[in-house]
Amino acid sequence: MPINYPFTAIVGQLSMKRALLLNVINPRLGGVLIRGEKGTAKSTAVRAIADLVPNLSVINLPVSATEDRVVGTLDIEHAIKTGEKKFEPGLLAEANGNILYVDEINLLDDHLVDVLLDAAAMGVNTVEREGISVSHPARFVLVGTMNPEEGDLRPQLLDRFALSVEVGGERETSVRVEVIRRRMAFEANPEAFLRAYADEQRRMLEQIDKAREVLPHVDVPDRLLETAASIGITLEVEGHRADITLIKTATILAAWEGRHTVEQADMQEAAMLVMPHRLRRKPFDESGGERSRLEQAIVSATVGAGAR
Repeated sequence: MPINYPFTAIVGQLSMKRALLLNVINPRLGGVLIRGEKGTAKSTAVRAIADLVPNLSVINLPVSATEDRVVGTLDIEHAIKTGEKKFEPGLLAEANGNILYVDEINLLDDHLVDVLLDAAAMGVNTVEREGISVSHPARFVLVGTMNPEEGDLRPQLLDRFALSVEVGGERETSVRVEVIRRRMAFEANPEAFLRAYADEQRRMLEQIDKAREVLPHVDVPDRLLETAASIGITLEVEGHRADITLIKTATILAAWEGRHTVEQADMQEAAMLVMPHRLRRKPFDESGGERSRLEQAIVSATVGAGAR
């Protein structure tokens, strides 16, 4: 059985690692979309987080998968002849309690993306054929990765992901050298490399378990609910999903730090994970313009909340 690269050994990519951790702590958060160029540890991080947490697996969904392979199939002929339902489970059934991973999710048929997001939100997959219906649990963490140069998801689908992060190659020489050094050490002796990070892996798992215990007891002050609403209004995001997801994410961040109360810093960090893919693109918006608008909105909302 191949040995996967340890999660704690991944250099940099802090936002990506944070987003994956938050979804593992609370699998009902709503998944994460990871966008970036090739060779930036996207798939490595997904496999690594699954290895870190016991009883967690990665179920891969290829972009060439058919709808029947994803949702499962009903044998109508068998049902008519015998009066019994015969259901062949699909990938959604396999993914229950695990991570459902779609690489190049932007190349997946929009209808299938909708099916995945609906199942992830409801926690149930229902298959209906010729008046016959079968439902089964489908609670999973949906992780999609993609290269934006190959096309993007429709805005309606983007909004359904709880979090999104942008990843790129490291630009500091010392950091890139460390990436090379660790990867070469891993490939030379995977077992020894894994042992070298065993203590860090154990400590991170302990922090995940502690965060799960703390999470139900985390309180959100009313002024921070106002902050969430203010950020959503300022950025002109549609609906209320973003506001609610912002609060949920900030709550998990507080639990991760072992705190029972959400703080302004949690809201700021959460906004940088929740809002970027929900911003409306403005004509002729320069590169980095959307991020600048987001940062300004967070500062404005923070200052306003502090004044109340």
